[in-house]
Amino acid sequence: MSGVPPLTRTGAPSLPGTGRTAVVTGASSGIGAATATRLAAEGFDVVLGARRLDRLQELAASIGGRALPLDVTDADSVEAFVAALDRVDVLVNNAGGAFDANPVADADLESWARTYDVNVLGTVRLTKALLPALIASGAGDVLFVGSTAGLVSYEGGASYTAAKHGVHTLAGTLRLELFDQPVRVIEIAPGMVRTEEFSFNRLGSEAEADAVYRGVREPLVAEDVADCIAWALTRPHHVNVDLLVVRPRAQAAQHKVHREES
Repeated sequence: MSGVPPLTRTGAPSLPGTGRTAVVTGASSGIGAATATRLAAEGFDVVLGARRLDRLQELAASIGGRALPLDVTDADSVEAFVAALDRVDVLVNNAGGAFDANPVADADLESWARTYDVNVLGTVRLTKALLPALIASGAGDVLFVGSTAGLVSYEGGASYTAAKHGVHTLAGTLRLELFDQPVRVIEIAPGMVRTEEFSFNRLGSEAEADAVYRGVREPLVAEDVADCIAWALTRPHHVNVDLLVVRPRAQAAQHKVHREES
């Protein structure tokens, strides 16, 4: 591939995703919704998967995509979702989340199990189911939305960091296993991203969620991460972006965040 978009019948360059089908999980909000929107703008045929079908259908209608119910933690749901697909060229494994901020000494094992199930087992479940189609496409992509929490540990984050470390090593292992197949394995690892639900789901209150970003002039937003995802997926297919770490400028490291006084 030259990296130059092919011409359409009218003589104008086609969009980079033209003729390719992209599945985006966790697409009803946040990074997933922003990614589905951006990939549709890049010309991909986008299939949106999530549990909240009403929100999913509204977004799909606005971007010209297709909404299908999907709970990655449920084997029957994954089976039905895969059976409804005609083809898949790209899988964006975005479904995930954090559900507590407890120290290990106060670990809620049900929360640990939920975190691992959605971030790791759910990702494996859908990736395994779609790999044959991705290989058969001749130019497949598996993209994992990881986190800097998968690269660095921090206090009060063990259930989430353990799960995201699992996603990181899953991506690395799969890349090795598919080295002779026409499938790229890409990992995007965002740092501080302000979305409408992530910190609230983890901390349980608007006040605590807002405190995470207090004083940070410009945390990343979902569209910033979607931009990185779209960029990686639209490189010529011989170019593999193994790992892209993206943080706001104010976050030099997990514990090093510039906060301005109000």
